[in-house]
Amino acid sequence: MVTLDDIEAAAGRIRGMVRETSVKRSPSLTELAGGDVWLKCEHHQQTGAFKLRGAANAAARLGRVAGVTTASTGNHGRALAHAARQLGLPAVICVSRLVPQNKLEAIEALGAEARVIGASQDEAFEEARRLEREEDFALVPPFDHADVIAGQGTLGLEILAQIPDAATLAIPLSGGGLLAGVALAAKSLRPDIRIIGISMERGAAMAASLKAGRPVEVEELETLADSLGGGIGLDNRLTFGMCRALMDSLILLTEAEIAAGLRHLAREDGETVEGAAAVGAGAILAGKLRAESGPLVLLLSGGNIDPARHAALLGEET
Repeated sequence: MVTLDDIEAAAGRIRGMVRETSVKRSPSLTELAGGDVWLKCEHHQQTGAFKLRGAANAAARLGRVAGVTTASTGNHGRALAHAARQLGLPAVICVSRLVPQNKLEAIEALGAEARVIGASQDEAFEEARRLEREEDFALVPPFDHADVIAGQGTLGLEILAQIPDAATLAIPLSGGGLLAGVALAAKSLRPDIRIIGISMERGAAMAASLKAGRPVEVEELETLADSLGGGIGLDNRLTFGMCRALMDSLILLTEAEIAAGLRHLAREDGETVEGAAAVGAGAILAGKLRAESGPLVLLLSGGNIDPARHAALLGEET
């Protein structure tokens, strides 16, 4: 299992490899939510998303390997490619056909190979496992890995250092590495803090698994929150149990609600984020999330959206 000691060690290990991202109060969301709403701007991270924390921590702990590989919906692959380049390692990032072209190009711009395999992240993962098995590549999973979870958990330490009286953390939920790490760090230091997971209605694997009481497969569907797609793995070892134990409640959003959150963050707060990072704002706008018990922190997890797609979404409602 992952511990607070692991997260604190990760914070020391990746210092200098990642940046401390800012927080800012959102006046408009504060008014709507009935209490202070803070934005944790992790989309300003070097690779545009929180994934660099986990990838950097895991890569820094590798021994001698032929290279690194993973399966990714885009942001983890970009982060691992960045970390591999820092360490002088080859990287092959396996992705499905659903991953947007701008994310493939960003991976390749870092010197890694973006290998498109199949129509789901599970299919892409099979190729990553083959590289591990047959070509001596180190497989760094996107979420269900102790070092990755510990790296993401450094965000929890950072948030509480910046907003010590935070009452609730709203965290985008996909495979659960982000929520598990942040929740473990936050609840270890502040047991009373509430952890809210937010995902999309279309193909949310962790939500379906929690409802079923075990990891299950779901059909991977196109969604504005593409970074939240993909399965959690039927052999999930860590994140399913951690999310079940540490998450206080789960909110699911429609595509229209996610788009509304994205537009609001752009127009009212000047922040360009991808769909997955807009779910907290979307939940407030939909009346599904409030800040009445104290300061609410929305984790803006990534900003790697295609500029043309972002502009089109802003133009859909004027």
